[in-house]
Amino acid sequence: MKLIQGDMKKFLIIFIFIVIAGLAGFVLVGNFTYSEGSRTGYLMKFSKKGFLFKTYEGELNLGGMNAQNNTVLNNIWAFSVKPTDMSIIDSLANFEGAVIKLKYKQKLKNMPWQGDTPYFVYEIEPIDRRNEK
Repeated sequence: MKLIQGDMKKFLIIFIFIVIAGLAGFVLVGNFTYSEGSRTGYLMKFSKKGFLFKTYEGELNLGGMNAQNNTVLNNIWAFSVKPTDMSIIDSLANFEGAVIKLKYKQKLKNMPWQGDTPYFVYEIEPIDRRNEK
């Protein structure tokens, strides 16, 4: 009887250690920044969505030209904003339809409560196109 209890205790300790190590690894991978950069375009959409976790998602039209027939392309880039970045969320709601530059960090793996995409915006810069020639 004591042999079974000792084996069960050892099994539980190993199991708990594996679970904690797995969770720690998942959190580290989820917070690792794979790339960092910026993109400029027209803010087409910004919304709060989700069933269980409400996240903030947006779409930026980067534009572009088709060289063969000189037509404008819709090059859409989807991004997310962490729910804790309320200043970014408030600013994006006011910039719909405007040309803006978004600085972002790309994560290897995002948590379900953070957003739908691995691209997380952390800074916004409005672009004034009226002064360009």
